[in-house]
This record gives sequence, C-alpha cells and structure tokens, in this order.
Amino acid sequence: MGDDDVPRFLAELGVPGIVDAHVHFLPEPVMRKVWAYFDQAATHYGTDWPVQYRTPEPERLATLEKLGVRAFAPLVYPHKPGMGRWLTEWVTEFAATVPDAVPTATLYPESDVADYLGAAVAAGARVVKVHVQVGAFDPRDPLLRPAWGLLAEAGVPAVVHCGHGPAPGEFTGLDRFGEVLAEHPRLPVVLAHAGMPDFLDALDLVHRHERVYVDTTMVGTAFSTRMAPLPADWPARLADVADRVVFGSDFPNIPYPYAEQVAAVAGWAAADDRLGPAFLRSVLHDTPARLLGLDRDGR
Repeated sequence: MGDDDVPRFLAELGVPGIVDAHVHFLPEPVMRKVWAYFDQAATHYGTDWPVQYRTPEPERLATLEKLGVRAFAPLVYPHKPGMGRWLTEWVTEFAATVPDAVPTATLYPESDVADYLGAAVAAGARVVKVHVQVGAFDPRDPLLRPAWGLLAEAGVPAVVHCGHGPAPGEFTGLDRFGEVLAEHPRLPVVLAHAGMPDFLDALDLVHRHERVYVDTTMVGTAFSTRMAPLPADWPARLADVADRVVFGSDFPNIPYPYAEQVAAVAGWAAADDRLGPAFLRSVLHDTPARLLGLDRDGR
C-alpha cells in the first residue's frame, strides 16, 4: 500500500476518513529545530531518520487531506519552562484557522500550568500533549498535580509519551506514569507509541485503568520493528482491548510513507479473526473520533 492507495482503502472499508490523534504542527522555527534534531538521529538513536514530509505547512495540510485524514490532533510540546503557555496559545490559534485540526494544548511543570491549561480547556481543547522524554520532567512533579486533576475532572485526554522509546530519558518509564494514574484514576490517557518498547506494560495499564488507551504511532512499521519488535501475539492481545486503540501517525516527522502505518494496523486486523474490518474502522476512525469528541463524520 502506498499513500495514493489510502483513500480507496478507506472507501472500501466504509469510513469517512482517518481521525489521526497524533500529528505534529509547531511554530516554524520550532519545527525546523525538530527536523535538525532528526537530522542527527544517527547520533541520538543509532539510526538515520529522514523526515518523510519535510515540506511547507500548507503542503503538509494538503498532504493530510489527500491521504483522507478527516480530522487530526496537532500536538505541540515544550522542552523548557515558559514554552507551555506560548505553544498552547499558538496551537489554539492554529486549530481555529485549520478546519480539520481539533483544538489541543500542552503542559510543563511550572507554577502557571493550571492557569494556561485551564484556559485552553475552557476554550475547547480536546486533547493535551505531554512529552516526558523531550521535556525531561517527572510526570509525578507536584507542580503537575493540579493539571492532572483538571484534566481528570474535565475528561480531556492526555497523549503522553512516557515510554523509553526511541531512547530512554531521565524520567521515562511506564512505571513512573503508572503512579500518576494511581493518584488520578479517572484521568483519560493515550499512551503514545503504545508505550514503545514496553508494549506489554502499556497493555497492562490499559487493563488496569478504564480510561487508558494506546495509540498506533510508529508501532509495527518496519523502521520501528528493528528497534522495538512487537510481541508475536500482538494482534491477539489487541483483541482484548480492541476499543481502546486509536490511530496515530507522527506525521510529518516519520521516516517512511504515511501508508505504512495504515498497512501495519491492517496487518493486525487480518492476523486475528476477532479483529478484522470492524477493528480497522474502530482504530482508524470511530475510537479516536469518540475520544476527541467528534461526530460520526469526524467533525
């Protein structure tokens, strides 16, 4: 399957389009720095990481539309104090001007986090990006307790990158974030990259907490499998939590075509009789649409 095949595949599946819960749009100076970091991926991760969709913002938006992405969550994330408010305000404005983008926010452990996060939620933010690895912060930081409580109360999910992939950070680890979930059991959470490489630990959190999901971001693609192979019985394990898997791609920063992620999910669906087309429709559209508060058409 190539990118040009995705719209036909979606039509045959009977879904109005993909709802992608894990896409990145950032202010252009920040995006350029992110791409420069990936240019040095051989140093950071031990492998090259050629960004597939390194194009101007209008072209990236057109690419998503051409792929059949009906709605997406533009995720932003800070790496130092003071960026959380700025990025949240930027992405709020971005989503207001891009029809297919749902409003998002981010956070960082700082004294005003509850203020700017609360304002974003009041303005309609539907998901919050939390990047423990890039931010290099402890998700158990006391400064974040009001923020976690706010999201739990509002029912706004957090897409949390807390796994050790693609390289461990000082505060990564599903066990650490498990402590946050123990303290805030009603917090809706999407474990980014399905907790890569600790996939089974991620599914354990899904089983233990009714509001925890995993996303498919980079999971099961040939690139990622070299670094973090999936358990041999992965499709069978997904059958037990089929309604808590949401599609994510990491567009535009992936080192392969978007279609490879769609094909990976299709492969899981074909590998277990309990999954099949119903699982595909759920992952690609229905579950992320429900999680993000969208209607049947992904709006």
